Amino acid sequence: MERYCITCGNGVNQARYGLGYKTCLPCGEKKARQHKHCIVPLHKSNYVPVYNLQDLIGINSKGGLVR
Repeated sequence: MERYCITCGNGVNQARYGLGYKTCLPCGEKKARQHKHCIVPLHKSNYVPVYNLQDLIGINSKGGLVR
């Protein structure tokens, strides 16, 4: 059964569709480039991806998240 991209209507690889992607590779690339993020090291912890700029305020202080 042929699967089609929800954005442009082109065919989507069956393996790609099986992984949950509903877009073709070119449309998926365009969508991925629209999202911006930053990787932030936390104090005595790990690295965390941050997508919202407001989450960066005070995130690396030893007292915890400051708003």
